[in-house]
Amino acid sequence: MRKIFLTFFYSGLFPKAPGTIGTLASLPFGIFILSYFGVLTLILATAAISIIAIKEIDKYEALGFEHDDDSIVIDETVGIWLTLAVAYSITDIWFLVISSFLFFRIFDILKPSIIGKIDRNVSGGLGVVGDDLVAGFFAGLMSQFCWALFQKLTPFM
Repeated sequence: MRKIFLTFFYSGLFPKAPGTIGTLASLPFGIFILSYFGVLTLILATAAISIIAIKEIDKYEALGFEHDDDSIVIDETVGIWLTLAVAYSITDIWFLVISSFLFFRIFDILKPSIIGKIDRNVSGGLGVVGDDLVAGFFAGLMSQFCWALFQKLTPFM
């Protein structure tokens, strides 16, 4: 059960780019929650999964497994869900999905500023999940910024 959870239904076991595959696998679930239950439910689901993920990753690492193993993608799940929650007011679904995905992956891969500091300096489950939550927050802000810019540049569309 832990493996299903940490690998987000085994999407983290994909041999190439498991983080990207895990993000892609998580995205439809986040869109579903946002569309049918609202942003507050998505935020609460993100918080609940984050807490469970931190504890499960701590248990996983205590068994001697590698810190932030590539197959663990539940952190990508909470990261992309937080991105969607922050960017939820974007009214074009395709803009929301594409910008959220792209910005989250950019921040998660490049780990600029505080995201990289969390990744390097915080151990255990909090480190694994924490950098993705911060990446998700900033990715959501960037999606909102680009949407606002798009709206400003295309006022008659």
